[in-house]
Amino acid sequence: MSQPSIGLARLAFSTYAPTLVSTIGLGAVYPLIALTARDLGASVGTAAFIVALLGVGQLLGDLPAGQLASRFGEKWALVGACVIDAVAFCVAWQAPNVGVLGAAVLVAGMSAAVFGLARQAYLTDAIPSHQRARAMSTLGGVFRIGMFIGPLIGAFVVTHFGLQEAYLLAAATSLLAAVMNLSLPPLPERTDQAVAGQRLGFWRLLSDHRKVFATLGVGALLIMMARAARLSLVPLWAESQGIDAATTSIIFGISAAADMLLFYPGGMIMDRFGRFWVGVPAMVVIGAGLVLLALTHDPVTVGVVAVLIGLGNGISAGIVLTLGADHAPVAGRPKFLALWRLFADGGNALGPLLVSAVVAVAPLAAAVVVMGGLTLAGAGWLARWLPVAPRLRRLDPGDR
Repeated sequence: MSQPSIGLARLAFSTYAPTLVSTIGLGAVYPLIALTARDLGASVGTAAFIVALLGVGQLLGDLPAGQLASRFGEKWALVGACVIDAVAFCVAWQAPNVGVLGAAVLVAGMSAAVFGLARQAYLTDAIPSHQRARAMSTLGGVFRIGMFIGPLIGAFVVTHFGLQEAYLLAAATSLLAAVMNLSLPPLPERTDQAVAGQRLGFWRLLSDHRKVFATLGVGALLIMMARAARLSLVPLWAESQGIDAATTSIIFGISAAADMLLFYPGGMIMDRFGRFWVGVPAMVVIGAGLVLLALTHDPVTVGVVAVLIGLGNGISAGIVLTLGADHAPVAGRPKFLALWRLFADGGNALGPLLVSAVVAVAPLAAAVVVMGGLTLAGAGWLARWLPVAPRLRRLDPGDR
């Protein structure tokens, strides 16, 4: 029997505010990691590797995150992740060499995996199914807002206090988020089925839900691949057209602002009409935008296409989280979501790697067109596997 869910409005402070606070801290230091590595004597290649360790940490942390959330509960996994995050940023603040900085960044990536998994699992249980897409899209939108505001605050801190002090800001925001997470409302009591599911292993869940992972899991990977590729391709293409760094930053900022406009309308469309009507059009827009990027040659045309891509990405905010929540079983839910996030984070890592591979053997324009084509193919894949009508089966949060 379903128990009452918590509801979206009640979670505004206890769920979304801590996410915004912690993401602002991450956004403040993310652009500075490479600069810190360079200050410590790293080469350009090594500095790029140190930045990549954040994503590596997320990949390494996905499955342990499922174990932790399953054992200790989502609330305490969130609090613990924030505390570890703060410690990692403090280590980065005082890092004496590149090795220590890399270790701190790796740990920060792993704690980010725990935070993301526990937040998704909590919302999956707390929100009624007819509001799920709006809840997940809002979560994705809050992350975008934090990553937009964070670099601006980071720039202020660096200008007035110094580069290393930005890590103290990130540590402080993580600790504040930990305290705020303590206010999370308790979830409905777990059913016997959910408790029994804690003993399920990852291989068993992967086998039992292999069709979901082989179809929609691959779809999530393709969505994240397209999103990650665009972050590499837009600035690289702008630079190849002779656009200076300051103008490129403005273009990127305008695109990011467009990205933040449509996350809630996208969630409403998904809840009312179904996931198909956001997932497929968004991938078509991003894919078409990447193909059109190859035809641009000045700041205006690059900016227009970057905004188009940003709108496509923005309206699809939260779709990967929503699809994972839709198909997560009652038994073993945190571990299922850990596997789901492994697919998504795999796509996030794959996008830039594919761009690098194509650029190694062909012009940048070829990489732009190839990634645009793969994104359009991803739209076709989602069109094949996403149901056109809204889901009829509702997994209510109380069914734990």
